[in-house]
Amino acid sequence: MPEHSIFPADDPRSQVFIRDGFLRIDNAFSRELAEEARTILWRDTGCDPDDPSTWTKPVVRLGMYPQQPFVEAANTPLLHDAFNLLVGPGGWQPCRSMGTFPVRFPSAEDPGDAGWHIDVSFGLENPDFMSWRANVRSKGRALLMLFLFSDVGEDDAPTRIRAGSHTDIARLLMPAGEEGLSLGELARNGFAESAGRPEVLATGAAGTVYLCHPFLVHSAQPHRGTRPRFMAQPPLLPAQPFNLDAPRQARCPVEEAIVQAVSG
Repeated sequence: MPEHSIFPADDPRSQVFIRDGFLRIDNAFSRELAEEARTILWRDTGCDPDDPSTWTKPVVRLGMYPQQPFVEAANTPLLHDAFNLLVGPGGWQPCRSMGTFPVRFPSAEDPGDAGWHIDVSFGLENPDFMSWRANVRSKGRALLMLFLFSDVGEDDAPTRIRAGSHTDIARLLMPAGEEGLSLGELARNGFAESAGRPEVLATGAAGTVYLCHPFLVHSAQPHRGTRPRFMAQPPLLPAQPFNLDAPRQARCPVEEAIVQAVSG
């Protein structure tokens, strides 16, 4: 390694990620791409963007999107550099589709999905999603990502994030070994381990991306604003399993955050 190089986890941005469990990337993709994507998404919602009377549900869930504006948005040079920083060059797979999209509409109705959780990452073949699992090596997921395809203010149902909560989950998962824990087991006490963590709202202009540790505790919330919120939450898939036993100089920030949590 050249003498001027630094360990990725010593980069100031990595230190923020290791401490808080997320890194906000402004202008990660262009507003033009966001607008192109929203045109496709509006069509698939079955709603009229100019007629709020057609916005009858608090949330409409849309599937995977492999079209050009979505793939371009996920593969900008700025994001690739950030993936390399947090997961390591060669440690991640390029995104070839974008999804899922929980499109949230202004509504007084309970959306029914606003509980604290983490996005578990394997055992997804089980039809019971509460049986899906996560383990301390984050099998099947390198990052949780939040892509803002519309401007999101505090009233526009921004995702709620418990900063630093990834360390609480790492400590829960460590004794469970390779088998890990199911979402039902992790949620048994309502994620009370992280209840004292400061709450951050994932707000920002269209084109903002939040790159989150796979164990970060987060939650949806009702939409109290005036315009629908378009956000995607795809995983960044790993190219190889994380290695928590690697020497410190060989660990990426995702691994380093886990090691620091379980050894602290």
